[in-house]
Amino acid sequence: MASISNPDTHESPQKSVYKDPDDGRQRFLLELEFVQCLANPTYIHYLAQNRYFEDEAFIGYLKYLQYWQRPEYIKFIMYPHCLFFLELLQNPTFRNAMAHPANKEVAHRQQFYFWKNYRNNRLKHILPRPLPEPATAPSSAPPASLPSSVAPPTAPPPAPTPVTAAALSPMQYAIPPGSGLAKTDPRNASVDRRKRNRKDG
Repeated sequence: MASISNPDTHESPQKSVYKDPDDGRQRFLLELEFVQCLANPTYIHYLAQNRYFEDEAFIGYLKYLQYWQRPEYIKFIMYPHCLFFLELLQNPTFRNAMAHPANKEVAHRQQFYFWKNYRNNRLKHILPRPLPEPATAPSSAPPASLPSSVAPPTAPPPAPTPVTAAALSPMQYAIPPGSGLAKTDPRNASVDRRKRNRKDG
């Protein structure tokens, strides 16, 4: 006689789903930290030198991390260059190129120039440009004389033009050398404290 198996007596193996004890906070912070490390070309060079970019699992992880470009996650990014480099790391040519120190230096230099000129370049596009002045043709007839009670109209003041020069450096506000201003450094006091006579008593 064949025994009939009862489905209620045998437990079916269910997939156990991993649940983070902190609801994914630790994973969020770790991934955020790693993504922001990608803003450093030296770190990308380190990853390339140690052959992380040859591991298919790591390449898949870089593709997975592209969710940081979505608006609900991008607000947590403090170093936006990391998203630019994350996008570049999807290209195998860029990954191979970053193994060479010269390419790391080029990326670092370009990043520096971006930071250096970003404010001025942005201001050129934000500040309003002055309107071009209309060209007036010189008239051959002398202007009619105005009665003395009516004052001639004055030209409107010129519109302020945007500052095209670079912003002043904080170093330009330092005391010029040889100025008569006294320094407030306590180490440069007029009285040498080691030779000061002290009276006991």
